[in-house]
Amino acid sequence: MQRNIIPLIDQRALQAVPAVPQTRIAATGLLADTRGRRVRDLRISVTDRCNFRCTYCMPKSVFDRDYPFLPRDALLSFEEIARAARLFVAHGVEKIRITGGEPLLRRNIERLIEMLARLGVELALTTNGALLPKKARALKDAGLHRVTVSLDSLNDATFRAMNDVDFPVASVLDGIAVATDAGLGPLKVNMVVKRGTNDRDIVAMARHFKGSGHIVRFIEFMDVGSSNGWRMDDVVPSAEVIERIRAEMPLEPIDRNYEGEVAQRWRHVDGSGEIGVISSVTRAFCSTCTRARLSTEGKLYTCLFASHGHDLRALLRGGRSDDELSAVIASIWQVREDRYSEIRTAETARQRKIEMSYIGG
Repeated sequence: MQRNIIPLIDQRALQAVPAVPQTRIAATGLLADTRGRRVRDLRISVTDRCNFRCTYCMPKSVFDRDYPFLPRDALLSFEEIARAARLFVAHGVEKIRITGGEPLLRRNIERLIEMLARLGVELALTTNGALLPKKARALKDAGLHRVTVSLDSLNDATFRAMNDVDFPVASVLDGIAVATDAGLGPLKVNMVVKRGTNDRDIVAMARHFKGSGHIVRFIEFMDVGSSNGWRMDDVVPSAEVIERIRAEMPLEPIDRNYEGEVAQRWRHVDGSGEIGVISSVTRAFCSTCTRARLSTEGKLYTCLFASHGHDLRALLRGGRSDDELSAVIASIWQVREDRYSEIRTAETARQRKIEMSYIGG
């Protein structure tokens, strides 16, 4: 049985804390990597824990009751997160997304939202929806702009099997309704599609949210991490997803909202809304990726499929100045070369990678 995934990666592959460059790098200013990709999006994981055990993310065979989750003192504090986020915003970040694990499990998460809202950038959060009925109003009042909810099937038996904690679809739909009423809509609803597991529910999902104002995004099953048993045979290509839906509901493609948007957008011809597909496996979008990721314990990752990160927590807790921290962030991003999805092979897919529950999706 595979155990201690995060510690193994950290011990064997984690890069040393970067030295502050001798040539001074401005503490502010836009950053571009070796392929000219700016850093525009920052995803912050606030916990490695989750109340679900989704089979494609945190399977019980690995993440059982004995799994060594991070101790509280290893997590970045809200003040540390807010400081790091402020420095990223100074380097051009326009959007921050709070992730996990399940971010609503982080105690007093509303306080962090309030702190980040002061930065004046778009602020979003991804959740499984289980705690939205209790949290939505407070999140909105704290300054959250948008919510994305993960929902992998409307079939209750399928959904319970996929989340593996017997959580009902109806409760997630209640969370979506409460979040909408609180002013956090329209929402995005993410469905990870796995062949033979929930792909028969694609059309039902599109039909259910058609005309609701919410946007369903169908995500190809990806080889994130090393514990989800990924196989190419389990991937339903986005082109097939679109064809299944178009056979019953006419669609037409529409332009992306902004450079670097990962979803390909389609709208219902009758004007009743849109859907999206995210095709990391069959149609790589590495060339326009603008995302940086800050893990639960303060490591900076420049790719979702990374095997190692850069320890910013040591700098945040080591008395470094904002200028020094900003210089390190710049030095990391400016040498970024990541293009995993463009070069994915059966061999690279088997390589040890950071788990999605630790780095955020």
